[in-house]
Amino acid sequence: MLIFRFNCSVRAVLERHEDMISTGQRPSYLTNYKVGFSKEGKLHALDLEVYTNWGSSPILSTDLMHALMDNVDNVYKYPNFRGRAKICKTNLPPGVPMRAAGTASGMVIQETILSHVAVTLGIPEEKIRELNFYKPTDVTHTYVSLKGWTLDRCWEICLQRSDFFTRKLAVEDFNKKNRWKKRGLSIAPVKYPIGMTKSVAESSALVHIYTDGAVLISHGGIEMGQGLFTKMLQIASRTLRIPVEKIHCAETSTNTVANNAVTHGSIGTDYNGPAVKDACETLLHRLEPYMMENPKGSWENWITAAHADRVCLSATGHYKVPDDYYTLNPGLGQLMAATYFCFGAAVSEVEVDCLTGDHRLIRTDIVMDVGDSINPAIDIGQIEGAFIQGYGMYVLEDYRYSPTGELLTIGPGGYKVPLCNNVPSIFNVSLLHSAPNPRAICSSKAVGEPPFLLACSVLMAIKSAISSARADEGLTGYFPMFIPAVPDRIRLACQDKFTRKISKHGNGRNQQAFIRP
Repeated sequence: MLIFRFNCSVRAVLERHEDMISTGQRPSYLTNYKVGFSKEGKLHALDLEVYTNWGSSPILSTDLMHALMDNVDNVYKYPNFRGRAKICKTNLPPGVPMRAAGTASGMVIQETILSHVAVTLGIPEEKIRELNFYKPTDVTHTYVSLKGWTLDRCWEICLQRSDFFTRKLAVEDFNKKNRWKKRGLSIAPVKYPIGMTKSVAESSALVHIYTDGAVLISHGGIEMGQGLFTKMLQIASRTLRIPVEKIHCAETSTNTVANNAVTHGSIGTDYNGPAVKDACETLLHRLEPYMMENPKGSWENWITAAHADRVCLSATGHYKVPDDYYTLNPGLGQLMAATYFCFGAAVSEVEVDCLTGDHRLIRTDIVMDVGDSINPAIDIGQIEGAFIQGYGMYVLEDYRYSPTGELLTIGPGGYKVPLCNNVPSIFNVSLLHSAPNPRAICSSKAVGEPPFLLACSVLMAIKSAISSARADEGLTGYFPMFIPAVPDRIRLACQDKFTRKISKHGNGRNQQAFIRP
């Protein structure tokens, strides 16, 4: 209204509670499924129906539903698959995309299905998972090939380094000796697609060399803490063969680099890196005569000589994802966005207090395929951060509304995000070696979002601990576990003489205090 009334820009600064009230959250999902499998645990068919509460506006809802349905298979092969998705309009703020949008929910749907199969057959979950892995020669249910398949290596190394089977025996022994404290151990694999729709899969860059030898890079990527600018400096340093200290990154601006792809889906380095490299190679080609003429000269000597010859020391670079990286889905009649996959595996161990529903994350071991890492320190930091953020989504971050639609979980007092004490006491992250990726810059792989999904291992470990508590009460078999797995849900799922005193629908005299969407 102010913008319209005064015809000028208006700056609005919101309090935290105002921001949370007006901004949408991750959409919630409800899934119905039928799964067919053999008595050995081999999957034969999946019939899936997914509903999402997208709130009052459909913006981006179809994109996220596509992401979920395209990747709900995770790493498992279904010879027969049928999926249906329905977007529900409600009177809540619209859903918004967030890290690993859609795919993170698809992950928990699939791992829940595998857990259900394992419990039904009485076979360990890790065996059911491994039995149904794709093979390197397979294609997904969206017809995308699995070139560069490294999941088997990630899985085996993760089992080995986490000492999974020895610790599993120790967890079982602990659970036999303790009634109100239970531990759970679980391993989860991930297959994450990287790529964007072909029409926007491009990027540009502008590189200047100054007469004092300094280099300035401008590209279309947004630095949001993921280390993009640092990697661009390293790529330019490798290409120009000069120290990183001589190179600087300018703030992203459409004044310098226009029409760039949006920085999302973990493609910042994959798309902007080749554009920077292209511009640097152009400049290096222009400098070659002076480098050959004075091979013992310094970088500054070559720049001075080129400038004296009136050689242009500015160059643009451009990159577009090659056409043959895309796969046609004949059922949809369109190209799939994924041009390669990231793989990984994580083992997590938790301890649950069955009387309070609280839990403690004891240890996590992650093995991640990031190709030939450009910067291992940044990549390990991204893996750790993504995992903890995913842990928040799956276990901690619960939002609730009143029956009239008022958001109740406002601010850090009501909306719990991961803190220092939520980080595993032992946190081991390993990068898979000897796994170059020919489809990305410097043979690397994206790293921003794939590890997010590995936090599902914590959810499955909590569920395993709850199963042990329920077994002490004579309750066996499958039980549903909704996310986030906050203390009240864990406590009620444990089932004992205390929880049986709680009526499922309350005492009938009071209105429902809150609603989880």
